[in-house]
Amino acid sequence: MKSKLFAIVCIAVLYACSGTKRIISKPIIFDEERIRLTQEYIREHYERETESVTIDPRMIVLHWTVIPTLEGAFDAFEDARLPSWRPDIKNASALNVSAHFLVDRDGTIYRLMPETTMGRHVIGLNYCAIGVENVGGGEEHPLTAAQLRSNIWLVKHLAKKYPIEYLIGHYEYPNFEGHPLWLERDDGYRTKKEDPGPDFMQKVRKATQQYNFKPIPVKSVSHEN
Repeated sequence: MKSKLFAIVCIAVLYACSGTKRIISKPIIFDEERIRLTQEYIREHYERETESVTIDPRMIVLHWTVIPTLEGAFDAFEDARLPSWRPDIKNASALNVSAHFLVDRDGTIYRLMPETTMGRHVIGLNYCAIGVENVGGGEEHPLTAAQLRSNIWLVKHLAKKYPIEYLIGHYEYPNFEGHPLWLERDDGYRTKKEDPGPDFMQKVRKATQQYNFKPIPVKSVSHEN
């Protein structure tokens, strides 16, 4: 009887441990050139004279890559300079886009850069936002249940580490125009986004409601893209 009880306890412990996520380090290039380009971005877009590329995270922004593979998504973020296939934003800065985390289709979480270092992933808010990219997305490669679970886990993990006030989807960033957190100085620099979609955000918000994130502000300025 005791041996049977011991076996049940062991199974329960193993089941509980199986839900524990592990973040795998997979750093993108963050060399002197990327630091310099980040500093230039801060000066040009936020009008802040600083040599620091460190941020105080107050927001988590969830994204999708549309790129359907981990390798392809990682390659898109790895280099310091923006690739030639991003002409839509090249005039704003030569700094490549990046995010702090990349979640693969199977739910594996990769850390691409320290969450207290600024990445380029959301207009107007990079200096206070942690970016989480999800491999795939859109109609052809909808985000998976495993990715949803990992995003929920990661949001909880980050909310325990930092004073996170807002959890937003990338498509919601324009709502912050006119908000005290909004720093973008270029009125012509906007992109229209759909990621990661309202349904995905609703599920993540419902699962993380105990953290009492602030509601998304009402959009005060409208831009056509």
